[in-house]
Amino acid sequence: MYDNICKFLAENFKDDLATWLLGSPIKLTEISPTELSNEPIRADSLILLQSEELVLHIEFQTDPDENIAFRMLDYRIRGYRRFPHKKMRQIVIYLRKTGSELVNENSFKLERTYHEFDVIRLWEQPTEKFLTVPGLLPFAVLSQTKDPTMVLTQVAQAVETITNQQQQRNIAAASGILAGLVLKQDVIRKIFRSEIMRESVIYQEILKEGKAEGKAEGKAEGKAEKARNVALNLLRIGMSLEQISQVTELSLEQVQALQKEILES
Repeated sequence: MYDNICKFLAENFKDDLATWLLGSPIKLTEISPTELSNEPIRADSLILLQSEELVLHIEFQTDPDENIAFRMLDYRIRGYRRFPHKKMRQIVIYLRKTGSELVNENSFKLERTYHEFDVIRLWEQPTEKFLTVPGLLPFAVLSQTKDPTMVLTQVAQAVETITNQQQQRNIAAASGILAGLVLKQDVIRKIFRSEIMRESVIYQEILKEGKAEGKAEGKAEGKAEKARNVALNLLRIGMSLEQISQVTELSLEQVQALQKEILES
């Protein structure tokens, strides 16, 4: 879910991400992964944007992935095949702090083949750069801070000043969900009003996904696992226990148990 939230931000706040990652608000438009290949490698966390001279390839990673280096090389080659005269900037952005050496890996080597890409570990980034740009606010709580609760409070204050109501709701929801990587849910709920998050596009998409998966056919075990995952996502954005029970067809007691699991994690 975290990768998808980042993808939503990248798609809806392109200028803000361009300012952060490229140094200036270059106008970018989306590229579908199928434009580079009919068989994209795991498109869920992949964002492809382009300007007249540049292709920007971003991969958001919640946790380390040993295949990320090859994936970056693969997409660089695909990008060259499709846009041979454009430069390509490739950036892997890690969300959750870890001691794994994989998050330091920024190259792929295979015999005489060598490819480099950029890596950003959010927990090493200064908090200040995320607090002044609306589309970057959700990343602030994951930045270099010893007090994520205080930072999330600052984010909530900044969100309150956004005049576009739908944008305000979406950024609040994204901020609350990403904060779940470093803060407990009861802390997040004290800072963000659940009603503003429930009115966001992000919330509606998760709700739609929950209903669709609830109706999908499949093995009983698969259905149960899907229902559990959807319920966890809905709990993180503040949906009421009764609504979650209706959407996922889990019992109220099962939803309460999942809520307890989140609070204790």
